[in-house]
Amino acid sequence: MSFNLEIFTPLKVVFKGSVKSVTIPGTEGSFQVLQNHAPLISNFSVGMIKIETESGLNEYSTGGGVFEVKKNDAVIIAQSVESKADIDLRRAKLSKERAEAVLKDPKATHVQLEDARETLHRAVNRIRIIENK
Repeated sequence: MSFNLEIFTPLKVVFKGSVKSVTIPGTEGSFQVLQNHAPLISNFSVGMIKIETESGLNEYSTGGGVFEVKKNDAVIIAQSVESKADIDLRRAKLSKERAEAVLKDPKATHVQLEDARETLHRAVNRIRIIENK
């Protein structure tokens, strides 16, 4: 039992195919969609998209976006989507360190702190996908 899924970013088509399930990082917690799911449109957050296909499980880091499913066709439009192969672990760890330094800086502005929190969240998510945590 499967349904069609397409994943798009502003730069490319990341995935297009038949899936058994997709798990999305919702704004209030992750949710899973299976075949014959009721129609739904939802925003989602930074986190991990998990796609189960006949050949196995694929995990992607995402920067958030919009998800829609209707009549066994699902579409994800995301700011960013990266597979394990796309993630540079060294770069993610450096981003994490820089964000943590800003968060500890008593002179950081509100905008700098918000940017650092977002950067930290994305970096931790990328690291988690690479390290399978």
